[in-house]
Amino acid sequence: MSEIFRDGIDEYVHSLLPERDETLLAIEEQAKLRNIPIVGPAVGRLFYQLAQMVGAESVFEMGSAVGYSTIWWARGVGDGGKVIYTDGDRKNSDEARGYFRRAGVADRIDVRTGDALELLSEEKGQFDIIFCDIDKDDYPRALKLAAPRVRKGGLLVADNTLWHGRVLAPAGSEDAEMATTRAIKEFNTALYGLSDFFTTLLPLRDGVSVALKH
Repeated sequence: MSEIFRDGIDEYVHSLLPERDETLLAIEEQAKLRNIPIVGPAVGRLFYQLAQMVGAESVFEMGSAVGYSTIWWARGVGDGGKVIYTDGDRKNSDEARGYFRRAGVADRIDVRTGDALELLSEEKGQFDIIFCDIDKDDYPRALKLAAPRVRKGGLLVADNTLWHGRVLAPAGSEDAEMATTRAIKEFNTALYGLSDFFTTLLPLRDGVSVALKH
C-alpha cells in the first residue's frame, strides 16, 4: 500500500472491487511474483470508465509492460476500437500478445515494440485518449509530444503522478532531488498550466492525472 494514504484505505477500496476474469488475475499474480509494474484493478476500472465516458475509439498507450492496462483500455473502446500498445522490451510485448489472445481483445490492439515517444511521433492523426506510463524522467517530454495529439473532447491520462508521495519531499532532501521526482513535479505543474486542458489529479493508488482537452 502506498504510504501517502491512510492505513487501510487502499485495502478498503480493493475490497469493493468485483472479481476479475482469469486473464487479469493471471497478470496480477505474475506482477506480484516478478515485480512487474501494473496499474492494478482499481485504476484499470477507472480506465475502462474513462474510455466509455468519452466514447473513445482510439487509445495510444505510452508504456504498456505486459499489457494489463491495455486490456482495460481495449475493453473500454469496445468492438471496432483500437488501442496501440507500446513497450521497448520484446519479451514484454510477446508475453502481452498471449494475454490479449486469452482476454479476447487481440483484434483491438496494435502491438508495437520500441520507444513510445518515437512511436507516437510517427503517428499522423489524433487520439481520443493518450495514456502516459513510461519512464518518469521522460514525462515532461511526453507531455509536450502528447498534448497536441489528443483530440478536442479527448483525454490525456498519466499514472504515478504522486510518485509514492515523493512529490511532498522537502526541498533539498534526497527524494526531492531525485531526477524522477523533479520530472513528475515538472509534469504535474505543466499539465495543470495548459490552458486547453482541464486537469484533475486523482489520489488513487499512486496518483492518476486525468486531463480533458476543451
